[in-house]
Amino acid sequence: MADKLIYLDTYALQQDMRIRMPKSILANIGAKKGETRFDIYLDSNNDALILKKSPRDEHAESEI
Repeated sequence: MADKLIYLDTYALQQDMRIRMPKSILANIGAKKGETRFDIYLDSNNDALILKKSPRDEHAESEI
């Protein structure tokens, strides 16, 4: 999988625990601000987080 990774940018974790997404994500995977949802995975072998565009309806209401 490492050979398929594309580096986009580096950001610090903000005080309120948010991570800013690089603008290049919009062009690369068609993410829309406030609409696109990501599934978050932990790769514990490589100490990495993986964000994948969720296959769920992007316009669905929050489940919280």
